[in-house]
Amino acid sequence: MSSVLIQALQFVLALSLLVTIHELGHFLAARMFGIRVDKFYLFFNPWFSLYKRKIGSVEFGIGWLPLGGYVSIYDSRERLYNEETALKERLKDAKAELRKAKRSGNEAAVAEFNDAVATLETDIERVREEQRTLAPEPDELRAKPAWKRLIVMVAGVFMNLVAAMVIYAGILCAWGEDYLRNENVVHGYSFSEPAKELGFEDRDRILSIDNEAIGNAEEIGMKLLLSEADRNITVVRNRDTVTFTIPMERLIAMREAREFAGMYTPIQLPYVVDGYSNEAVEALGYRVGDQIVAVDDVAACSGEVISPMLAERKGRVANVRVLRYETDSVTLAERPVYVDIATPINEEGMIGIMLKEQPAVEFTHVDYTFWESIPAGVKSGIREVKSYWDQLVMMVNPDTKLYKEVGGFLSIGSVFPDTWNWLAFWNITALISIMLAVMNLLPIPVLDGGHVLFALYEIVTRRKPNEKFLEVAQTIGFMLLMLLLIYANGNDIMNLFK
Repeated sequence: MSSVLIQALQFVLALSLLVTIHELGHFLAARMFGIRVDKFYLFFNPWFSLYKRKIGSVEFGIGWLPLGGYVSIYDSRERLYNEETALKERLKDAKAELRKAKRSGNEAAVAEFNDAVATLETDIERVREEQRTLAPEPDELRAKPAWKRLIVMVAGVFMNLVAAMVIYAGILCAWGEDYLRNENVVHGYSFSEPAKELGFEDRDRILSIDNEAIGNAEEIGMKLLLSEADRNITVVRNRDTVTFTIPMERLIAMREAREFAGMYTPIQLPYVVDGYSNEAVEALGYRVGDQIVAVDDVAACSGEVISPMLAERKGRVANVRVLRYETDSVTLAERPVYVDIATPINEEGMIGIMLKEQPAVEFTHVDYTFWESIPAGVKSGIREVKSYWDQLVMMVNPDTKLYKEVGGFLSIGSVFPDTWNWLAFWNITALISIMLAVMNLLPIPVLDGGHVLFALYEIVTRRKPNEKFLEVAQTIGFMLLMLLLIYANGNDIMNLFK
């Protein structure tokens, strides 16, 4: 099975699950308050459905357009809406015939179609007036008090948030949690060339960003890449504490160039001299405590990187750079000194030194019992909600240029791994669930957040918004949503050609 197909299957499975959970929230809340539901659909079904079955008064089905799903709540005005749509189509045809009659100079036809247009316009106004004045039936949503309608509208978002927290709790209970404490990276980090251009140096131990201590090593990348201001970085460098500033513009340029992959890597086991296998090696100029930091001008900080480099140069002489600390004769302070040593590499890929035993950098693993995983899952969900909200706020700030990186379905699908991995699948599904919840709460008409806003207005003012205003707002909200979808998916298509 191809990697693209595996990613697509994971995306469709996650989306299907989350859309069903979201719509189930609306469905259950509506039924709880005695509101009639006509349809419950996974995916949209313009023109036809892939599957449908009526159970009781509700039609359950699967559409063919995987852009979401819907719960259709009964509205006694539906007949009038359909009548208005049909009248508008007839009006459109009548106006077209009227234009033809005018062009042909047929006065009788002009008079006939003028009358038809006027009659149809009158009928449309009559139907609209009926829509505004038709009293709701007891099992309609609009017949219920505003607070009940508010609960129905937020139920989908609530279910997505609960689903994310349940998934996180399940992950912690089944797999536990693995993370790297920044304080455990005792040997510092090695950095990519783009990161070095920002001001980092190999072996830097990062203490804080903007005076906030780093707990989880993963926080470093998030704090740097999602920047809305310059970042002040404090590191331990060559036994000294150093603070430097990275301009926001340079961080944005790095993010846009997608140079953040492998930006920093913890140094596992530094290559530190602890002795010699023969006097000839000592005569080359090595000292106990020297740390090898480069081979033939190629930076290398850890043994797992240096050993293969030496093996590639067996039987040759390599220029090995070491870092050592010497005491200043005047200030008595230790200062770093870099020394290049021409070093013969034997046929076994060795240089004849003994390495100092170093504590390995270890990930922290935490196991959770069933009961411990529940509050931990809730905490993880709240943390991710805050993180995603912060990103949305940054997105509307043009200075961050984060709006350029808004992605659509291809971007979301590409987040899934190209091999099936249940841990990764559930982590990403939980994150998408939070994204759906937060996005749906945005105060845009046609989204749940728009309906919530109108319901809150009614609760506070004790009067319903004007029907005409609601109609216009829904139209504008739909257009905004379509523009956002076009923009996001357009970005995906453009990125395919970059």
